[in-house]
This record gives sequence, structure tokens and C-alpha cells, in this order.
Amino acid sequence: MKNIPLQPKLSRRQFLARTGAALVLPTIIPGSALGLDGQPAPSNRVTLGVVGWGMQGPGNTRALLDLPDCQVVAACDLDKNHLQSAVETINEHYQNQDCKAYHDYRELMARTDIDAVMIAVPDHWHELVAVEALKNKKDVYGEKPLAKTIAEQQAIVKAVQKHKRIWQTGSWQRSVANFHKGAEIVRNGLIGKVTHVEVGLPSGHNDFAKTKQFMTASEPPPELDYETWIGPSRMEPYIKGRVHMNWRWNYNTGGGQLLDWIGHHCDIAHWGMDCDLSGPSEIEGHGDFPDKDAAWNTCTRYRIELKYPNDVTMTIAGGHPDIKMGTNWIGPDGWVHVDRGVFEGSKPEWNDYKVLPEELRKVKLYKSSNHQRNFIDCVKSRQPTITPVETAHHSAIPGHLGLISMLVGRKLKWDVKREHILHDADATKLLSRAYRAPWKMA
Repeated sequence: MKNIPLQPKLSRRQFLARTGAALVLPTIIPGSALGLDGQPAPSNRVTLGVVGWGMQGPGNTRALLDLPDCQVVAACDLDKNHLQSAVETINEHYQNQDCKAYHDYRELMARTDIDAVMIAVPDHWHELVAVEALKNKKDVYGEKPLAKTIAEQQAIVKAVQKHKRIWQTGSWQRSVANFHKGAEIVRNGLIGKVTHVEVGLPSGHNDFAKTKQFMTASEPPPELDYETWIGPSRMEPYIKGRVHMNWRWNYNTGGGQLLDWIGHHCDIAHWGMDCDLSGPSEIEGHGDFPDKDAAWNTCTRYRIELKYPNDVTMTIAGGHPDIKMGTNWIGPDGWVHVDRGVFEGSKPEWNDYKVLPEELRKVKLYKSSNHQRNFIDCVKSRQPTITPVETAHHSAIPGHLGLISMLVGRKLKWDVKREHILHDADATKLLSRAYRAPWKMA
């Protein structure tokens, strides 16, 4: 018989390795990954993508980055420099390289691991980007005004409702104490029945990007995909002074001071009037316009008179000194005026209230102290935000109708429930706009 050498004695570790048994060794897992260091576990975080890194995008994103249960994982912009800044800002915050960059917003929206998006793009892109997000089951933090036209706003509202998504509009004044107090005083009848409301907005143009001196056509810079940036709007030559941030001052892409601000002070006016789901029945506007072919052609000075239900009237104005900036509610028993950093009331004791005393709060308005926090909380709870899509829609309608009245040069009658202009075919055409191929409205 052939001698078979004896095998050396195996250690336990060698035995487990040779037999394929699992060797369990201690593993060090960061506490943050399990939520043990005060940070929410990954399963409890809202993953979010950001679209647009111009004026509002960076501030909105930084506020979201400050929320421990929100994880920003992707960014999209058509300007390579803006996109790089976005990615670097997000990665620096998290001290990693996990943020993915996108040129095409549709690719970002298609990611199934993203729960929500923050959209801060020019007005002429609002409907397309928002509806794409909603179709892909994303909750949305979207900038005001809701869209460039009333028809586009209606499309967004329908998409939110159809896909059962959470929507927060960037009308952040509702999350600020003085605006909340002012609206609550009015809603609780402390000035009596509201008879008139004044909404003061900015006038003229503001050179946000410091590019007003660049108002002649030139070749687009290589970092900007201008063909896509102009998107569904009419193709126009590239002019540096009317793209980043200053797109507001050309009606091809924006709506001027009126539409840029209507979602702030008119939004607050409606809050105090209990008109979040209502609006004006008659609108008459007058304004001063530059030449239609000017690079900046939006209305510079304007005044709009509106009639609301229950014999309430409203004046929206920019560039008229008799209408103070902000919102001013007027009734038979007093008045309340609010603006950023401003609260004034006809009764001195109102000025001393940090919040309205409980015994006076028969009507208790939705309370939020942080607009982005409110959004993330509602994404998790599936409860409405403080500025849901229907509210944003109705807050902007007076601005859209005021502009249409100015453009056609006559008073308009508006069917509030059916949302259409009565007996005026030319004005009705301005409720929507043509899209440049291949883009199509939802």
C-alpha cells in the first residue's frame, strides 16, 4: 500500500477558508450610515436633484443641504460653469464626490433613486421641466411664478393632481413670521371686512447679472448650450444681457417685474383675503413698455385694478408712489401693511405681537418657519405644503391677466371657476403660447 503523507494540522481559520465557510470578522460601520450620531439613516432621507443654478438655485440648494434628512445627489444646468459650481458646492458640503452632473434634465428625472427635485429655471422652461418631474413621480420644490402662461400653469396643476405629488412653491414669504401675523390678523376680522387691497411690486429693470452693457447679438459662449436654453421659446439671437438672471426682462423668456414678484406679494394678499382657490372677475391694466424689439422689452411701470368676490377691490402697481411695496389690506376697522422686514398696523398693540394671541385666533393659518424644511417634512408625511400648486396657480393669475389686459388695451372679464376670459378672442389667445419644435406642452 502506498504511503500517503499526513496533512499538517489545520487552524480553525484555515479550515473555514478551505471549506468555504463564512468568516465573520468585526466590521466598522460609520455611525452616520446607521443614524447613530444624530443623523437620519439613509432609509429616512429624502434624495433630491437640483435643476437650475442661476439666481434662486444656489440659495434653495444650500437651504436643503442644511437639512440632515435631505440628501442632494444630482445637479443639472445647461451652462457648464454653472453646473460645475453646483456639483462642487454639493460635494464640498458632503465631503465626497457623489453628486452626479447632468446636462439633460430628463436623464436626472428618470433616476428611480431620486425622490424629489428643486427646479429653479427661467419661466419659459417651468412647464416642461416640472411636468417631466411629475411624470417620473418626483415631488417638486418649484420657483414662482408657477409658469409663463396660465395654460402652462393649468398643465402643471393637472400633473400634480394626476400623479399625486407634493408641491412646494418658492413663495417663501408664507414661512416668515410678519407675513403670517399680518394675514392672520386680517383673516380673523380684526380690520373688519376687507374692502380694498394694495399690492406694491418693483418697477423698471434690475441688471442682476451686471451684463446690461452687453446688449448686441454675438456668438454664444462655448460653455452655454444656447439652442437648448432658448428651448420652447422663439429662437432669437444670443445676447449676453438677456440670458442668465436678466432673462426676466424679455417677454420671450420672462414676465418682467410684474410676473417676477406676483408670486410674493399677491400671494400674501390672497392668503389674507382667503382667495387661495379664487381670484378676480374683472381686470384692467395700464403700463409703460419699451419697444417690442428692445433686448429688454418688459413693462417698466404698471397699474392694474381688479374686482374680487364680495365687493373687494385690489390695486397691483409698480412705479406708482401711492402704492407702497408689499401688501396692504384695508377694512372699515383698520389696516395692515406687510413687506420684507416690515409690519405696520392701524392698532399699536398689533405691532407688539410676535404672533397673534391665541384668544384672537379663531382662524389659524398654516404655520411654517422654514420653507425648505416644510417641503421635506411634507414629502415624508404626504401632507400639503404651505404653498401647494393650486395656491401658486391662483396667486399668479392676477399678474398674468393684468399683463394680458395691458397688451390688448382693454378690461377683461374672467370666469374664475372655468378659468377662461369671457368674450375676447384676442385676449384668450394670450392665455397660452406657441412652442418651438420639437418641444410640446404637456
